[in-house]
Amino acid sequence: MARAVTTNFSSESGLHRYLDAIRHFPMLTPGQEQTLAKRWREDNDAEAAHQLVVSHLRLVAKVATRYRGYGLPMSEVISEGNIGLIKAVNRFEPERGFRLATYAIWWIKASIREYVLRSWSLVKIGTTPNQRKLFFNLRRLKARLSALDDGDLRPDQVELIASDLGVTEKEVIYMNSRMGGDTSLNAPLRGLPESEWQDLLVESEDNQEYRLVQFEEASNRRRALIDSLGVLNARERRILEARRLADDPRSLEDLSNEFGVSRERVRQIEMRAFEKLQNAVKVVYARRDEIQTVVSVQ
Repeated sequence: MARAVTTNFSSESGLHRYLDAIRHFPMLTPGQEQTLAKRWREDNDAEAAHQLVVSHLRLVAKVATRYRGYGLPMSEVISEGNIGLIKAVNRFEPERGFRLATYAIWWIKASIREYVLRSWSLVKIGTTPNQRKLFFNLRRLKARLSALDDGDLRPDQVELIASDLGVTEKEVIYMNSRMGGDTSLNAPLRGLPESEWQDLLVESEDNQEYRLVQFEEASNRRRALIDSLGVLNARERRILEARRLADDPRSLEDLSNEFGVSRERVRQIEMRAFEKLQNAVKVVYARRDEIQTVVSVQ
């Protein structure tokens, strides 16, 4: 598409030079962004695509810093995020009325998380959405409990994390041990002396076809969600995003103070917005099914 974005900065000094360089790329106004996006989509203007990419490199770097705790080279994390950004630019539809950053952040996170999971795949660490959520949130929750450097978690901490993320206590203990470093596969799991590490190993990866289907389905869900957010007014969207779409959801109390209404009123607005969004997503999927049916008939 556009000129390659240079991310060959294996040394720490190289990383600092890269971060300093991307700060010099100007931010785009909504009007400039719309114009460039249309030039790319309608005229295949590579220079326009390049400007869209480089103006959002700072966003990638900001997102990438959230993944410092996984022991991976920051240069590679940023590079993977840049790949996600390029995919987002390729798929961005300016006529939807959303800013590129709002759309791109989904692709950036997905690309970085896929890289992190691949890099930690000596022992498969996540086979369900909740297990992946545990992997990406365990350090944050341990920091909240002041348990980052304590090694094993106390039973009460394990119970709290499991309840918060909707996983089993056994999964929390295993993930904490896995992220703590390598150990013998025959070593007993701390907190579960009757079990060994090898008891939790998964024998094989999902096949490529299944992974592709899962990725495409996740992409379709993200696009359907983005397409449907337009049915909400500004207050409904703000509350729904803060309560259900944020990495760290806001409390009813916080939002009641922000909008000057009761917590119960915030809850009512959240539920109404969620129902409207659900109905809108169903309409989007129904339209896509109709289009697919027409195409298949033709």
